Amino acid sequence: MSESDIGFQAALEEARKGASEGGVPIGACLVSADGKILGRGHNLRMQEGSPTIHGEIAALNNAGRLPASAYEGATMYTTLSPCDMCTGACLLYKVKRVVLGENSTFVGGEDYLKQRGVEVINVKSAECEDLMKKFIKEHPGEWNEDIGEQ
Repeated sequence: MSESDIGFQAALEEARKGASEGGVPIGACLVSADGKILGRGHNLRMQEGSPTIHGEIAALNNAGRLPASAYEGATMYTTLSPCDMCTGACLLYKVKRVVLGENSTFVGGEDYLKQRGVEVINVKSAECEDLMKKFIKEHPGEWNEDIGEQ
């Protein structure tokens, strides 16, 4: 898994889109075991005034209603370590692998995913980290709200 993977590139495009909209720059992309993009999206909490539309949730939502078998062997690409809510969604749908862009600005449920048998890969993307650091510096209140701190 690397930054060149189609799923990671889609997640990164979504993060950039979120940043351009003034939102939290976190993107995600759900890819099937055979390499097909099932859904992609970005954090829309600020844009939609929603408490739950994180990037991973948006990607799952945009994938639409799928049978459980569609998630078998799937990979969730996300530009940031997934929070508890998004970790739970990955576990609920039995996602096999989570590839994250970075975890230096936030560490979510990675250990829990691993404990439950999910492969977790950190590509340590400088661009993902830079997007988050800029947002956190410019919008500390909104960031704290996003991660349930405020």
